Formats: sequence, C-alpha cells, structure tokens
Amino acid sequence: MSTTNNKQKWVATINQNFRALYFYILKNKKPIFLSIIGLGLIGVSFILLFLSGTFGTGYSDEELLSYENEEASTVYSEDQILIGKFFAENRTNVQFEDLPKHLINALVATEDARYFEHEGVDSRSVLRVLFKSIILGDKSSGGGSTITQQLAKNMYGRKDYGPFSMLFNKSNEIKIAQQIERLYSKEDILRMYLNTVPFGEDLFGIEAASERFFNKKVSDLKIEESAVLIGILKANTFYNPRLYPENAQKRRNVVMNQMVKYDLLSKTEYDSLKVLPLALDYANIEHEGISNYFLVHVKKKAKEIVEEYNKVNGSDFDLEKDGLVIQTSLNAKLQYNALLAFQEHLSTMQKLLDKQYANGASKKQLERLVTSATQKFEQPKAKKSREYFTWEGVKVENLSVEDSIRKELSLLHAGFLAVNPNDGFIKAWVGGIDFRTHPYDQIMAKRQLASTFKPILYAAAMEKGIPPCKYLKNEIDEDEEGWKPENYSKTSGGMYTLSASLVKSLNIPTVNLYQSIRFDRLGELWVKLGFSEELKDYPSTSLGTVDASIYELAIAYAAFANGGYKIQPRWIKSITTTDGKKIYEANHVESERVLSEETSILMSAILQKAINEGTGAAMRSKYKVRLPIGGKTGTSQNYGDAWFAIINPNLVMITRVGASSSQIHFNSGVNGSGSKLALPITGITLQETQKDKKLSKELFIYFPALPNYLSDAFDCEDFKEGTDVEMFFNKIFKKKTKEEKEDRKAQRKKRREERKKKRKAA
Repeated sequence: MSTTNNKQKWVATINQNFRALYFYILKNKKPIFLSIIGLGLIGVSFILLFLSGTFGTGYSDEELLSYENEEASTVYSEDQILIGKFFAENRTNVQFEDLPKHLINALVATEDARYFEHEGVDSRSVLRVLFKSIILGDKSSGGGSTITQQLAKNMYGRKDYGPFSMLFNKSNEIKIAQQIERLYSKEDILRMYLNTVPFGEDLFGIEAASERFFNKKVSDLKIEESAVLIGILKANTFYNPRLYPENAQKRRNVVMNQMVKYDLLSKTEYDSLKVLPLALDYANIEHEGISNYFLVHVKKKAKEIVEEYNKVNGSDFDLEKDGLVIQTSLNAKLQYNALLAFQEHLSTMQKLLDKQYANGASKKQLERLVTSATQKFEQPKAKKSREYFTWEGVKVENLSVEDSIRKELSLLHAGFLAVNPNDGFIKAWVGGIDFRTHPYDQIMAKRQLASTFKPILYAAAMEKGIPPCKYLKNEIDEDEEGWKPENYSKTSGGMYTLSASLVKSLNIPTVNLYQSIRFDRLGELWVKLGFSEELKDYPSTSLGTVDASIYELAIAYAAFANGGYKIQPRWIKSITTTDGKKIYEANHVESERVLSEETSILMSAILQKAINEGTGAAMRSKYKVRLPIGGKTGTSQNYGDAWFAIINPNLVMITRVGASSSQIHFNSGVNGSGSKLALPITGITLQETQKDKKLSKELFIYFPALPNYLSDAFDCEDFKEGTDVEMFFNKIFKKKTKEEKEDRKAQRKKRREERKKKRKAA
C-alpha cells in the first residue's frame, strides 16, 4: 500500500514542479537557457526513474504465471469446418509448435532483431526512444519496445498518468518484461505475444487473424502470408489488407526485406515472393459466415449447457472467454449447397417479381401498401444514405423511407431446414437471405401451410383405418357459405384413390376426406406432432389454411420418415475445454410415438410416388435428382407462399419462399407455385449434393421395401369414373363425361379448320 502511495506522491510532485517551472519561466521571462536547464533536470530525473522501473503496477510471480488470455469459444460443423465463434474478445490461442518458423522469423526481424540476445529490455532501443522519440519528438526513430515489453502492454494495458503517461507506462512495462523473461522461456513469450497482439477488426491473436484474412489455420500460412500479418502490427488499420491492399503489400515486402537483412530469408526467395499479389481469402464469419442464423440457436443452447454444468460441478466456465470447443451437427457441405441454391434461384425469381411489380395493377397494389406503411413517418420522402440487400451484395444509396419500404416489401425471403429424422440433429439451417440486413429467422416464421398440410390429414385418415386404395369422390357441392373448392387443374368428376388424391394434391377429394373423418382425431394428431397454432374445424382447413413454421413442419414430416416417432431437433453434439475435458456430450434421446408404424410406412410410400409421378416430378425430370426421396409441394392462397418438403429415412428437408407480406406475390402458378418457387431450392441443393458421392451416401439411404403384410396396399387403379353403380348406368345410357365432351368438341373444331384449309388450297 505504501509503495502505491509513494508512486502517486512522486507523480503529483513532478507534475506540480513541472507546472511551477513552466509558469515561472513565462512570468519572469528568464533566458531560454534557464528553461533548458530546468527541463533538463526534470528529464534526468525521469530517465533515472524510468530506467529503475520505479513507477507502475506491480504483479507477483504467481500472478504472471497464472495469467490467461480470454479466448473465444469455437464452433465447428460435423465435417470439422470452423463456422463461428462466441467471444468477448475474438481470440483463439495456439501453441508454439503451431507457429511456422517463417512467422517467428518475420516477427523477430521486424519487431525485435535482438530478441534472443536481451533479457526483456534492449538498452540501445530504450535510450534511442528516450532521447529521440520523447525528448526530441522524432517519431521516426521507432517505438523501442521489445517483444517482451509489448507483451507486457498487451497483458495489462496502459494507465493514464497525465502528461508523463508514456514514461511511467514504459517504466512499468520494462519492469514486467524483466519479470516475464525470468519466469518464461523465449518460446513461451513468443507464443503469449502472438496470442495477445491486436490485429484490428476486433481481432486478437495470430490464429484469429489468420482465419479472418486467409481463411486457414496459422500452421498452414505461407511465408508471404505470415509477412502480411506481421506487417499489420505496425498500424492495424493503415496496413489492413482488406481495406488498404496497396499499403499492406508494401508493408509485407518491408517485412520480408527485414528477413533478408537478418539472413532469415534468401534474396532469391524474396525476389520471387515480393511480386506476388496479396491473395486474401477474407472470412469474417461473425458477419458473413455460412450459418449465422443457426449459430444464434447454438449459442443459446450452449449457454444453457455451460450454466447447468457450472451449477452441478461448482465450476465457472464462461462461453465467451474460456475457449470452449463446440461440435455441432451441421454439415458444412450441405449448408454451402443450400446457400448456393438460394443465390442461384432466388436472384432469378427476384428479378421476375420486380418486373411484375414495376407496371400495371401489381404496381398500384405495391404503392397502396407503401403509402399505408409510411403513414406513421413524419418525412417519408426525405432521403438519406441507407443500405439495402441485393443478390449482387449489400448496396448503399440515398433513399427515402418510401424507397426503403418499397424495396423491402417486394423482397423474396426464404428458409431451408434439413434434419435427421432419427436423432433430431440439424444438418442445414438457412434462416434467411442475409443475416446482417435481415436477421429475422424464416425457419421460425409461421405462414399458411397450404398443401403441405394434406399429408397430416391423410395420415389421420389412415390412423382411422382408411386404406390407400379407398376411393374418394372428385366432386363437391357448395357448402352453406357458398365455398366450393377447386382442383388446381380446374377439373372434377370420377373418383380417385386416397393415395392418388395426395400424389396429385387434389383439393376436392381432400375436402371430402376431411368431412368423412372426425375432426377431433385430426386435431389430436396435429397437437401430437408438435404444432402450436390452434386447428379450427372448417372445410378449408383441409387445404392448409392454418399457419405453421418450417421448424414445426420438419418435426411432423420426420414421423413419416422414421417409423412414426416425434423428434426433438438438436444442434450440439459435444462441448469440450481447450485441453480436451468433456463438458457435454449428446446422448440418445427416447422419442414419443405419434403415428403407427403402418401409417408411417404407407405415407412414406405415397410421398415417394409424389416425387416420381406427382407434383414433385420436376426433381427427377428437371433437376435430375436420383437420390431416394419422397416429397410434397404446397402453394398457399393467391401464391402468397410456396413450400416444398422432402423425406428420406435419413433426412428431412423443408423449404418455404415468400415475401414478408402475403399481399406481395406472383400473379400465377407459372412462377408462384410450390413446384416453381420452392422446389428449385431443394432441387439445386440436391443436384450439388449428389455430385459428392461420399456426402450423398452419408446423408441419404434407401427406403426399406414394403413389408409383406402391406405388399398389396397399392394394388388398385388411381382413378375410376364413378361408383360401381354409376359406372353400370353410364355404360347403359352412354353418359358422356365432361372431358369426353370437351374432347369431341375439339375434334369437331379441328375438322372444320382442316376443311377451311382445303377450300383455300383449291
């Protein structure tokens, strides 16, 4: 305590004497040489104090030996790709053996050429700094701090001692540096320094910098890449290779030239390396990573796990400071393929939607929505610099509130989720088009399910005992409210099997099926599958007017793929400390049965048929996907949302596309249907996935064959013209169907046109 008081007293006395001398000279206008003498005496005093290390905070040997950096926790995909970090300071510590020799050479040659000769303080550099930099104000003479002194500064920072802060802080750093040299080896000091040094962009440590600028581990750096990173240390903004590539390249060459100067690099190597471009592979995963929406959920769950572990074990691990290693279930390759599909498909569809809303009735509708949305703003037409998302990148323009809202309203959003239906582990999670500008997660957004609801209704019917070959009437009367459903094809008549009705996604047979089963059976299954919205007993419910999220639908469809069980989606496989201690490991979770095995098997078979012959046939014909899958499309009212779901015994994928407001949509199914707007995202994703034979084998397995007791479950014609009684009387009276009448009419028209052509020819 007395030492601290003495230091404070010294600082106060020196400051007081300096001010007194300064004002005395001004008041009495003594000759300049008196001023020089006075300042010289103070300077000598400072030098003696500075060299003796009198000032500064003291640390015990135990404190220095137990010093630990805050270290970011790292998050990895199942294929061992770094996908994120959680940190207070973005730092990943490395061991000395991870540091390439050329990196050490670059550091020593540039920052402290006599590093292996001194014991923490380079006396020549200290004197140069005192007399040139501080007394004479020559900033070009260099900083003078050794690597060990810089480490001391990085470890404990600097304090404010008024106008003489530099002297007091330097004194303190000398004292700590000498102590560090006594306690640690030269190799340990280099490791500690490179783990603490700041690189700008909120980066600390060489590993974080290597990952950011070159997207690789420090152990994989090349000579010229090491030189770039060491060059940043001189001024981490001015020499930032992303912001100022020319400055960074010049500084890189200075660093390599220093290596030549100290025989750490040959002149021949230098001549070949100095002409190389920077060749950055910039990877700011905090803002531009492949899985930022997913990481939000990983972080929340990881915090819960760590807090529970601390509570049970009396430990104090911190997710943002203790460098924990989090292994997730995400497959980075599949995730990347989905992102590629978003870019390729949605960029094209966005142009088509923009074109539609640029003219006519669509434009008027958009302007009405813009006007309504801007009423609460005082100056909706006032322009200022604003950023907005495009598929060519985020752009900045002078835009009004009206302009911004107009762009936002007409923007297509999408979500894509892939989950293993057996253990619940998430394999891909694309929650939107751009996390930085649109962080709201579309996977959790609730929108009309449309025809993706139908399999749930059909499963409820099968649970009641209705078989796939049960025929459903394809005609319906208006209900008491005047509502009369139509098939997408606008056709009606005859009867379709339950199986064919779902494969073709027919609305009329679906409504008839809904009215033939008890609503409470459907409602019970709805709740058991995990949906949160209330299901209401209206005929239109059968066509998917109820809202649900991608997340909820994935859980439901998993039951069709896994034999009838409800899964609980999971993100994290394990959490370990940097030294390998296991904090958490995911265990097997017992699942609740929500469907009979028979219903699950039959639904799986019907959904496979929907891909091979029904509404999802474009997966085979257009996208050439040969993987074993079943699936279902969905198109909500007025094309407000487009859905596509697929199942495999090993994977469930759900995709939804739509603008933020359901009032903004394509005007027809040519672009707005589930098969045109949502299916292509899955199609492109699986196109890319099946190119990788190893990946496709990991993610997809073949469906099991139908068991013997169900082998004849689909032995029936998909369609018949009516009931057996109706068919008998139709044959007697030769009653024509609507299709037959239209066909006969078309034939008569064709014959008339042929006769006209003959007359003209004659």
